[in-house]
Amino acid sequence: SHSIPVRSSETEDLRVDGRGCEDYRCVEVETDVVSNTSGSARVKLGHTDILVGVKAEMGTPKLEKPNEGYLEFFVDCSANATPEFEGRGGDDLGTEIANTLYRIFNNKSSIDLKSLCISPREHCWVLYVDVLLLECGGNLFDAISIAVKAALFNTRIPRVRVLEDEEGSKDIELSDDPYDCIRLSVENVPCIVTLCKIGYRHVVDATLQEEACSLASLLVSVTSKGVVTCMRKVGKGSLDPESIFEMMETGKRVGKVLHTSLQSVLHKEESLGPKRQKVGFLG
Repeated sequence: SHSIPVRSSETEDLRVDGRGCEDYRCVEVETDVVSNTSGSARVKLGHTDILVGVKAEMGTPKLEKPNEGYLEFFVDCSANATPEFEGRGGDDLGTEIANTLYRIFNNKSSIDLKSLCISPREHCWVLYVDVLLLECGGNLFDAISIAVKAALFNTRIPRVRVLEDEEGSKDIELSDDPYDCIRLSVENVPCIVTLCKIGYRHVVDATLQEEACSLASLLVSVTSKGVVTCMRKVGKGSLDPESIFEMMETGKRVGKVLHTSLQSVLHKEESLGPKRQKVGFLG
């Protein structure tokens, strides 16, 4: 497991734990943690602990997008993660997170969905992305988006060939070589940067205590090039236009640093290959 250092503090303003307004806590990322998945990742951010598994299964393309595959998101809020998830609380949050992920990925640029098509209108790969919240210690959306990106980076999809016989019926042949796989390009997959407004300032990677003091937050989905793909306001408080603009600029700046750090960690994990220490699931 590797840690992502994300610091971009130029200000003197310190938070309770000594961080500046634009500093993340240490992010631990580990890929390939769950067997029997096409890809997986676990991310720890402070006390927030997220596990993501991706399964590639064959399906039929959607009618309106006959030459594309697609992603499906499922979010499980474990009742052990926080007492609020008892009963209906977890379901509502799970739906909210899944809807946010659909918003981020339902576009042409995040993942090349055409590469998931096997034969137009007939067969495609469907990526089932399962998000499990093991523990919640603030800043859920950012941690989940990092874990989803890492799991998609780790995903390997079997290479298939479509064979057609004389009668025109099609057969799908899987490659015998387990290492003959398709990898997804995650270069344009955005990460979410949540900015919590506290008083006149805004902070990134808020702890639970900071979230409790914040009346309004802005979720900004940012690509590695610093492009904002979507935004969402959360919370009962209001944000004035000037604050929103400042928060977006901070989101872009911090997002670029976050992507760069994540990318280098993922490539480092990859280069270690099977040699790296496997940490047990409950390790």
